[in-house]
Amino acid sequence: MKLGFSLPQYGPQARQAAQVAQYATALEQAGADSLWVGERLIAATDPKVGYAGKDTIPVEFDSVLDPFVVLGIAAAVTERVTLGTNVLIAPLHRPALLARSLTSIDVVSGGRLIAGLGIGWSPEEYEAAGVPFTHRGARLDETLDALHAIWTEDPAEYRGKYVTVPRHRSELKPVRRPPIHLGSFTPPGLARIGARGDGWLPVVPVPGPPGWGKQLLKLRAVIDQAAETAGRDPRDIDTIVRVNVAAGTDAELVASTIESVAAETGFEHFFVDLMYVAESVEELRETALGLVRRLRG
Repeated sequence: MKLGFSLPQYGPQARQAAQVAQYATALEQAGADSLWVGERLIAATDPKVGYAGKDTIPVEFDSVLDPFVVLGIAAAVTERVTLGTNVLIAPLHRPALLARSLTSIDVVSGGRLIAGLGIGWSPEEYEAAGVPFTHRGARLDETLDALHAIWTEDPAEYRGKYVTVPRHRSELKPVRRPPIHLGSFTPPGLARIGARGDGWLPVVPVPGPPGWGKQLLKLRAVIDQAAETAGRDPRDIDTIVRVNVAAGTDAELVASTIESVAAETGFEHFFVDLMYVAESVEELRETALGLVRRLRG
């Protein structure tokens, strides 16, 4: 089993950003396999759409560090761990700027980046970025096409209905094209992953309802069918499971849930988001190290 963790980025952890490098180094030395960041642009005070089916937005989202800065710090002080985004809200970013940031992190890290992308859920974040909330899926598709052009062509250009990248010199390339993993639970999103994604980023809540692994397998079957329809081998599409841990959750329940879902699904890579569990980076580090010992012991 591969085991990863979120980097300090949200809430009280964000106010201790000077400890990001130390945290990343400690986790790599302890044997963690991957380190991750997410993305929030703003936390609306009166959201039109709340988080995770609720009417509100977690207070942790009131304080957030830039994902590229945090991941860049981790890239500079580590040598082995995979570095991932889960997820960047791709339509909020102009493709040329997104490609530059992702390429920089991949080059600094020596080719260890996984680019996890999604379309987000907050209308206010789109408003803040000056991007229409409509046609998010189409914007994501065009952004993927534009990234492919920038990363594989020189000169490179892309002209779509929603995004444009003028013809330009594009000599600096990633060490290897970063795998693009997509987060989705909807039929169109799952079909997109099967047709063109390198991986899927599902979520397991802890605590959560029983049988969650079976639900993930049903969704994964939709991806596999879409891959076969597109003439792709489903085995080429990875799955990395994000484990969202609620406040007050015992670490043993986190570990046993991961073991249960792994046994039920055969998925081999999990990363644990402890943003709601730890107030300080020190507490975050100790909790993560305890899980490494428990699951690797």
